[in-house]
Amino acid sequence: MVLPPTVPNAHALHMARLYEQSPLFVSLFDATDTMRYANPAFRTAFDVAPGAEPTWTDLMRCSHTSGVGAAIKTDDFEAWLTSTRSRRGKLPFRTFEADLTDGRWIYMTETVDEQGWMLCVAFDISSMRVGERSLRMARDGALRAAQVDALTGISNRAHVLQQLDKRLDQLRERQQPCGLVMLDLDHFKRVNDTYGHHAGDGVLVHFARLVEATLRREDGFGRLGGEEFMLLVPNISHAALEQMVGRVLEKARSARPLPEVPDFAYTCSAGLTMLDPSQDAAHNMRRADYALYAAKGQGRDRLVWAEA
Repeated sequence: MVLPPTVPNAHALHMARLYEQSPLFVSLFDATDTMRYANPAFRTAFDVAPGAEPTWTDLMRCSHTSGVGAAIKTDDFEAWLTSTRSRRGKLPFRTFEADLTDGRWIYMTETVDEQGWMLCVAFDISSMRVGERSLRMARDGALRAAQVDALTGISNRAHVLQQLDKRLDQLRERQQPCGLVMLDLDHFKRVNDTYGHHAGDGVLVHFARLVEATLRREDGFGRLGGEEFMLLVPNISHAALEQMVGRVLEKARSARPLPEVPDFAYTCSAGLTMLDPSQDAAHNMRRADYALYAAKGQGRDRLVWAEA
């Protein structure tokens, strides 16, 4: 179990012992979203073997496959996973309620520090009245709807712009750098015109899941509208951001997203910049947009950095 270095050893031992005995569900995930600690109550509820350190994604996949832990009620698990990851860890503190497969209803808290580590603590609220629970579920559902793009399941425009404002504040307060990337699918109108809007929607969903699967928990990704997306990548160097976006473009280039048209392929263009703390969100977005236009003008299917 990882404990803060400022906690005296005797206090740390008491804390560890109480966590082990507590009926609370307690878990700790590192910046890569890998579980580094879970107390017996959490491991029992989610059927995690002692010593196992799954990623959160693997934990949810096992829950869904084995019918333990979180009660994931969906006909499309991958869509659920994309939507949930788009909101996970994006705020310093978040609360929500959830069902477990054993019938219990829990209240979960997530606390994220500046290094990206997340402490999850939940407790059983099954005894709370059903009517109040229904109201809270409706409230949580409305909040999710306000943050998620209905088609792709990633952040919608409003949610990703909120994350942009947060990253600018962190850059100003703590000099925490962040890359901003504008992404646009090339010749997307041709997809709709040739294969129909249903196929176009399928390509958008494919691209959203392709990108989201490459991201860290702290990264932000949202659909601005149409075929345009925005990516926020904090704590990354200029070179690493370029490599990351290059991999995204390569994955898109080699994908075949339409089973009914096996030869169909698509490409993507990208405009990159590092956030400038002296400018507001709109100015930073314009810089990345100008770079995106340059990528389109240079032949598409490429990335271009904004000019200094």
